[in-house]
Amino acid sequence: MSGFFGDKRIVVTGGAGFLGGYIVEGLRKRGCKNILVPKIEDYDLVNMGEIVRMYDDMRPDIVIHLAAVVGGIGANREHPGEFFYKNLMMGAQLIEQGRIHNIKKFVAIGTVCAYPKFTPVPFKEEDLWNGYPEETNAPYGLAKKMLLVQSQSYRAEYGFNSIFLLPVNLYGPGDNFDPKSSHVIPALIKKCIDAIELGADYIDCWGTGKGSREFIYVADAAEGILLATEHYNGAEPVNIGAGFEITIKELVEKIAKITGFKGEIRWDSSKPDGQPRRRLDVSRAKEYFGFEAKTSFEKGLKETIKWYRLFGGVKTPPYATG
Repeated sequence: MSGFFGDKRIVVTGGAGFLGGYIVEGLRKRGCKNILVPKIEDYDLVNMGEIVRMYDDMRPDIVIHLAAVVGGIGANREHPGEFFYKNLMMGAQLIEQGRIHNIKKFVAIGTVCAYPKFTPVPFKEEDLWNGYPEETNAPYGLAKKMLLVQSQSYRAEYGFNSIFLLPVNLYGPGDNFDPKSSHVIPALIKKCIDAIELGADYIDCWGTGKGSREFIYVADAAEGILLATEHYNGAEPVNIGAGFEITIKELVEKIAKITGFKGEIRWDSSKPDGQPRRRLDVSRAKEYFGFEAKTSFEKGLKETIKWYRLFGGVKTPPYATG
């Protein structure tokens, strides 16, 4: 350990959430003594006055901005306005107040949803502006992408050190398994395990199964973000991914096999597939700050399913369970 984090005050917005728990644990392991998590009950980070109060109270050197209003395709379709407004206001105002409060560094976490709908695979960071995002995710993706514009323009005008990272879809122990807002992996795990427990002989899945996705184990994503926080101080956006691709059909079959669900998989093609394909070019993260994902997809899925069976999706510190 380099000691970089030891004497710094680090604010982690969203530090009580899924990815946040792994970031906080990673900071502890790196010897950080001042990890500050603004809880939603104490600070409404959509509100400028509350953001100012948070900065005044916590006096951070570095802000790692993870807090977001997120969900799967269904949640994005139901709440496009909320997803756009809240994510934009949180990020833009946190960066502005970070500049005013003269913090040393801001780490803005973007999203793979910011990429154009028909981005050539693998997605390279320089393709980010070559088209409009997939429609169901566009309000969320564009709100997050504005933080890249802000980071780069603040660096150019004010010398403000704000970096922008683009994680691909996360999964792992501690994920959100609420059917109303969960992403595809926890949603499918829950469907399969519920079907087994209820004795159902089929599960329903959205779309055609032809779309593809890339997933990164949450502990790996946290490691990538922490490496970037310590070592990367550039203007260019950087992908955080695992560098592989799997179709949704293959994903469902893999989860069914690991969970032991042997019933029929039914596809509802009236529901959207979302972005046709997703796989990131991850070479920039390796070059700039030495990051490579370590956890195999098979192992990561098994750990996630094991955690869900143990805890039923109830929030616990998953990194403490082994």
